[in-house]
Amino acid sequence: MTFAYWSVLLAALLPLIWAGVAKTGADGYDNHKPRVFLAELRGRSQRANWAQTNAYEAFPPYAAGVIIASAVSATPWVLDVIAGVFLVCRVLHGLFYIQDKAMARSLVWTAGFFCVIALFLAAAWTGAVAA
Repeated sequence: MTFAYWSVLLAALLPLIWAGVAKTGADGYDNHKPRVFLAELRGRSQRANWAQTNAYEAFPPYAAGVIIASAVSATPWVLDVIAGVFLVCRVLHGLFYIQDKAMARSLVWTAGFFCVIALFLAAAWTGAVAA
């Protein structure tokens, strides 16, 4: 399996990491009402929860991009590089979110979004060359 495929699993795990940060940084977790608990978080824990939500939102287009680009046989090393940059961006995004570094967070979010676009462009380029 290529790194790009493994990166899909790693990207799927990122929200769980941010959720763990949100829950361990706050008191009073109630497993009977976890959404109520998360909705009432403040400060660092609240931002970690928001990082979790954003990581879930970023995952579907990224996973689709990796799968589609791989399915049309885009160059594996190109996909691996894009995947690596995406993961670095997403980890930094979560860390910047938790640290309340809004500008840095927005910049790495944008870079990660361009990685998703790059995956689709790699797929389109491969399809255009093959046609």
